[in-house]
Parts: sequence; structure tokens; C-alpha cells
Amino acid sequence: MSRLAPVVIDNGTGYTKMGFAGNTNPQFVIPTVIATRDSGAGGAPNVPKKPAFLSAGASASSHLASKRGIEDLDFYIGDEALSHTKTYAHSYPIRHGTIENWDHMERYWEQSIFKYLRCEPEDHYFLLTEPPLNPPENREATAEIFFESFNIQGMYIAVQAVLALAASWTSGKSTDQTLTGTVIDAGDGVTHVIPVAEGYVIGSSIRHIPIAGRDITAFVQQLLRDHQEIAIPPEDSLDIARRIKEQYSYVCPDIVKEFKKFDQEPHKYFKQFDTVNSITQKPYTVDVGFERFLAPEIFFNPEIVSSDFLTPLPEVVDQVIQTSPIDTRRGLYRNIVLSGGSTMFKDFGKRLQRDIKHIVDGRVHQSEDLSGGHLKAKPIDVNVIAHKKQRHAVWFGGSLMACTDQFYSISHTKAEYEEYGPSIARHNRVFNSLA
Repeated sequence: MSRLAPVVIDNGTGYTKMGFAGNTNPQFVIPTVIATRDSGAGGAPNVPKKPAFLSAGASASSHLASKRGIEDLDFYIGDEALSHTKTYAHSYPIRHGTIENWDHMERYWEQSIFKYLRCEPEDHYFLLTEPPLNPPENREATAEIFFESFNIQGMYIAVQAVLALAASWTSGKSTDQTLTGTVIDAGDGVTHVIPVAEGYVIGSSIRHIPIAGRDITAFVQQLLRDHQEIAIPPEDSLDIARRIKEQYSYVCPDIVKEFKKFDQEPHKYFKQFDTVNSITQKPYTVDVGFERFLAPEIFFNPEIVSSDFLTPLPEVVDQVIQTSPIDTRRGLYRNIVLSGGSTMFKDFGKRLQRDIKHIVDGRVHQSEDLSGGHLKAKPIDVNVIAHKKQRHAVWFGGSLMACTDQFYSISHTKAEYEEYGPSIARHNRVFNSLA
């Protein structure tokens, strides 16, 4: 009997990518935001509610789905939620990659499946993604919601970094289809540097960087506010900053030389962004200057915007690899994979490869000098891989994985859930391990 295509959902802090396995791009990419009228428990807005099994003494029958009323159907997700800012309360159920509000997340999944994908969950297997070091309790909560509320056939929860590595195989730059590499996953809310050896995430070496797409947008917004002669309407300010960031920004090789270029030939490098006031509908123009190269520069010189975090991204990547097991390091340097929308800046990969190579070569030369010239070290190959699918690399990797015959054998089924409960989500059949 032929099966229907599995559903692949990648829930990120800023955006959710969803669609059916076998496609090269997600069918829908919408903001991970929900607009509700409810006020939560005790009048407090948007109080997170835990799944039943996380509440002391609660039984499976007390699950959220059994408490639903008509009023709980009055909500919007994605772009529709953002268009109802005046009459609905907004909530971002995912913070820094981890689900915080389970009630809102369940409602978000509900509309994702029925309103956007328009499929019957009982007829499909699901592939979901999780961030690095995701607590096993979160995995159990996800399994409970999907099996209890949506009655799905089966599911597999995949680590985002491993899917991003699989997506990089399409780049043509990777000589072999390896699952060893360093993934730089920079999304809207968080950036992670994750070393993976033969499909295993080296958890002790993962580094978190508090700079991502949202921070870059806020930085562009501040720069525009400082130098614009015409005041940008507050209600349009953030959206204009985001669009300018996406359309005009690029990574420069040398920030000092770039400033000189802009000063000497402003007519050549300064751009004008034409837009319309969302309230008055009057057109106006925004001048785009230094923010073109300063926006992504905060990855390489974070002191521009932060007094707390001062380590450039190339140094973080080098530290991650240097703290990984010594026999994996050459492979981790050889396969540095970019993933996420905030790595899409022009020449981002070239600058990153150059800076990491500079750090590595400096260390090699230093070791040769300390040996008095008696030891000649073998050069270390540093390769940063950018490819066409990197914006939605995690989703695309999930689409590839869910198309394989092995996907059904490693997924957890409804029958297994009914026999063993949510704890099955702790077990990963690929590595035969428990979380």
C-alpha cells in the first residue's frame, strides 16, 4: 500500500517552514507568532500551560485538547497574526529555539496542519526538528501533542544541525556525503555553532552566539533612525529595516576600506529605498548608506552593538572545533556548513573562510616556530560551504530524509506510543540511544 508523503515542519524562533517531503522548498514560510484573545490563567496574559504529563498527578485524559471550547478557535498565526495587532494579544511561543508556551504552540501546529497544509494528520507521518541540547521533556511533550491531539501515524524528531549537513550535499562542493562537519545555524532569534561527528552532535562543544537576524534588523533600524533627514514612521520602521537588510546588505573584506569607498564615491554606493507610508499611503524615500556593510559586520565585530559579547564568529567557530575530540578536527574544519537566513549575506562565506583560515594558519606557524623549524605541520584545509538551499537548509534536509525508505523504520508509530507512552520520544533509533 502506497503511503502519503510525510509532513516536514521546521519550527524556528522567527519563522516556521512547512511542507511535504520530496519538495525542494517548503510550501509555507510564516512567522512563528500567534494572536489570541485569551488572557491565560488568573488574568495574566499568555501564561504558558504545560502538557498534561508534565503536571503533577495529571492523567492523559486531562490533556489540553479535551479542554478546548469554541473561544479557543478564535486565533490567528503567522502573517495573519501580525495583521491583527490592535485587537489580539501576540505571543511568540518559541524563544531562542526552544518552545516555551505549549498551549499556544499546540494551537499554532493545529492551524499549520489544517489551514495551511490542509491535510489529515491521521494519514501522514511527521518529521519535526529540534534545536541542539533540546531537553528530552520537550521531546516527550511534542510527541504527546502530536499523537494525542492530532492522532498522527508516526513521527521522527531530527536534530537541525544534522539535517543542515545533509542539505549541504547538494552544493557540489562537498566531495563526499559525510555527516561530519561544523554547522553555523544563524536564524532570526539565535545563532548556534554545532560540531557534528558521523551524525553525533558533540554537545559539550556547542556554542551559542547572542547575535541573529533580529539583532541585525534592530541595528539597521537604529542606524536609519540616526541619519535620516525624513523621519520614518514608527509603525513602518522595523519592516523597512528588515527589507533594507535583506535587499542591500553584504559582507565586506575590510571595514576601513569600505568606509573610504563610500566617502569617495557616495553616488555609486549609496542607495535609495522607495516605500509607502502604511497609514497615509504617501510615498517617500529612505537613504541607504553605511548600514549596507555595517549590518552583517556585527558577526565579525560584535563590539559594534554589544558590550557583553565580544568574540567574533570566526573565533567562536575555531574554539568550537578546538574543544572537539582531536581526531574529528580536520573533518570539522573541512566541512563548515552555513544554514539559516542570517547566513545569506553576499560574501558571508568567503569572509568567514578567510578569517578562520587566518587563525588556523597562525596557530600552525606558531607551532612550527616553537619547534625551531624541526617539525613541518601538514596544512589544515578550511572550507566554508554555502549553497542554494542554505536559507531553508534544515527543512530541505528534512525533506530529503523523509523521502528515504529508512525514515519509516526509524520513526515512532502510534501503536508504540499507545504501548509505551511519550517516553518513546527519548529513544533515537538512528543511533540506538536514549536522550
